[in-house]
Amino acid sequence: MPVKTIIMGAAGRDFHNFNTFFRGNKDYEVVAFTATQIPDIEGRVFPAELAGALYPKGIPIRAEEELADLIRKHQAEQAGVRESRLRLVAAARQTLANALRLLDIQAPEVM
Repeated sequence: MPVKTIIMGAAGRDFHNFNTFFRGNKDYEVVAFTATQIPDIEGRVFPAELAGALYPKGIPIRAEEELADLIRKHQAEQAGVRESRLRLVAAARQTLANALRLLDIQAPEVM
């Protein structure tokens, strides 16, 4: 699952950083740029032609004031995955404990 990423800035250097590292990098999903440097750029889209194949609709440029909401929205999406992984770890721990108990092996509390 790619890491959801917000690039704080929508200007020349920020777009350059996107193109040199994030463009085509399947380990990351850039969900937005924030408009911190160029007046009235929020509401526009970094074009799909420049963003590459992973972003067929381009990448939205949001107002700086939306940053907290953007973070909340995308952390909430990942929270479900985190909770599922924690449940999986707990189930694996219980399974190992049950197997060791059946074999009459004392499991350490901490490894």
